[in-house]
Amino acid sequence: MITENGLWGRTQYLLEKGMDVAQMRHKVFADNIANADTPHFKRSEVGFEAELRRTLEIEKHVEENSIPARMTDERHIPFFRTRDIRDVQVRQHIDYNSTMRNDGNNVDPEHEVAEQTKNMMTYQALTTLMNHNFRTINIVNRVA
Repeated sequence: MITENGLWGRTQYLLEKGMDVAQMRHKVFADNIANADTPHFKRSEVGFEAELRRTLEIEKHVEENSIPARMTDERHIPFFRTRDIRDVQVRQHIDYNSTMRNDGNNVDPEHEVAEQTKNMMTYQALTTLMNHNFRTINIVNRVA
């Protein structure tokens, strides 16, 4: 949850959300691999980063280019609307467009294993960063 801890709270939220996304991806990869030989099975994918990137770019654009608007009525529409990063949702979608085999299945086990390995490394990196942040806070608390 994002608290009033400013940048630290926001960073922790993004690390936590990234770990949730990686965990969901792991389940999706496992499901795809388990159904690699199931006729007509369509692989699933998890999307999150593109929408988060758009939200952060909009936020940056609003900060750099916003013109203060005087809103004297609650029905007034602001010039720019920011989007909270907490509103970015993880999306799982099924790839209906591709086919790998004659039976309609589109799972490539080698690709899935490679992506799963990359996902595990991402999860480990996020865990390391989160642990580092907590160690830093503990050091600051001891000094203060």
